[in-house]
Amino acid sequence: MHETAYEITTLAPQQPTGQPAMLPTEIPPGVQMVTLPGGIRTLAYTPQLAPPPPPVPVAQPIPAWAKTTALLTPTIGGGIAAAGIGISYAAPGLIAMSQALWAAVALIAAAAIGVPMLLRLGRSAAGTGRGTTHITQNITASGMFGKANGTINHR
Repeated sequence: MHETAYEITTLAPQQPTGQPAMLPTEIPPGVQMVTLPGGIRTLAYTPQLAPPPPPVPVAQPIPAWAKTTALLTPTIGGGIAAAGIGISYAAPGLIAMSQALWAAVALIAAAAIGVPMLLRLGRSAAGTGRGTTHITQNITASGMFGKANGTINHR
């Protein structure tokens, strides 16, 4: 047999009344009441069991939507980059086109104002011997659904 460097001490035998020498609340942590093979109950230090290792995480499969999103992300980014490059190349042409459109708008506005004025000036210069024609129209009707009669006067 091996010699041990420690000695187990026992409590005094219990009284026939059945009350232990110490209350369970008085026992310090790490110490337990044990019963030895001879039937003697004693306090002893018990080894603390190491806590069980945390469960190993199980690999989850990647959802289909995540794969699709991961595949589309570079495509969308590349499309946006290509659009930016295209706009940067097209910018000088767009600026020139906008200036040409403004010039066309100015030409249309000048024509909308200038052509009627030229026509009015041309009529007044050509017809200096005649006056203007006035037309008067009188319409009468009797009742809501009655026949309408009218006269036209030229002056």
